[in-house]
Order: sequence, then structure tokens, then C-alpha cells
Amino acid sequence: MKKHLLGYLPLVTLLTLMSLFSAVSVKAQTQQEHVHNMSHSVMPFDMAKTVHIFNMTESGGIQKVVVRDTIDIDQVVLIQEHLRMESEQFQHGDYSDPASLHGPDMPGLRELQMGAPRIRVSYSSLPDGAEITFETTDIHLLTALHRWFGAQLSEHGADAKAE
Repeated sequence: MKKHLLGYLPLVTLLTLMSLFSAVSVKAQTQQEHVHNMSHSVMPFDMAKTVHIFNMTESGGIQKVVVRDTIDIDQVVLIQEHLRMESEQFQHGDYSDPASLHGPDMPGLRELQMGAPRIRVSYSSLPDGAEITFETTDIHLLTALHRWFGAQLSEHGADAKAE
């Protein structure tokens, strides 16, 4: 019986090593790739056809999403619907969509959730998309908002820019 089991040992060892080599040789996905690839689970519009624009201001910030091609009306409508809904959720401290895409430990996120009553959130349609404006007089929330914008800029990569 032992001789029979030993005959399989090199095969088991070889399969184990192949499995380990395969796991190591698979390229790890960057956070930017993860956000780009998983964005469809949170946003109804196509990330490749849009740009996220983050403008940090003295009283908060403005987050815009616009289409890359201004004749892409279908994407404009999807952006407007999504940002309108997000602005309502943010006003009530519900940041679950960004948390599900970027992770619950995203910089500034917890502070924004807890401080929602002290942040004014407003929505505006734009001809090529939409924007959400965040305003606060609380310096701690302002810092959290700027940290949150910075994290999104970093994690959206080529799909985002600062203004």
C-alpha cells in the first residue's frame, strides 16, 4: 500500500507546485483597474465614455461626471439619473455606493457619513452630464471631503481628473 501511495507523491507535488506557480504568475489587479472594471456594479453609465472631474473648493467641492463625446445623449441621461440619486443619498449620509466600489475604509468616507447633517449636498444637470456640489463650514468635514475626492481621483485613474 505504501509503495502505491508513493507512486502518486511526485504527481501530487507537481500539481501543487503548478497551482502555486499559476497563482503567483497571475498579475494582481490594481485598485484603478478594479474600480474601472467594477464600476458597472454601481454606475449605470460607461466609465470608458465618461470622465469624473473633482474640484476641491474652500467650502467643499464639486464632483462632475461628463461624457467624452457630447453627442452621446444616452450616457448623459444615465449620468444625470445616477448623480441625482447619489446626491439625495449623500445628503442623508448614505455613501454605500462609493463604499461598495472603493471599499469601506476609503479616506474621508466615515466622516462624511457621520457628518452628513453638516454638509449641504446639491445636484445640477449639465448639458454634457451632471454635478454634485458639497458645502460645509466644518473644517474637519472639509478635510474629509478633500481626502475623499483625492482618493477617488487616484482610484479612478485615467477616468478622472482634477479641476
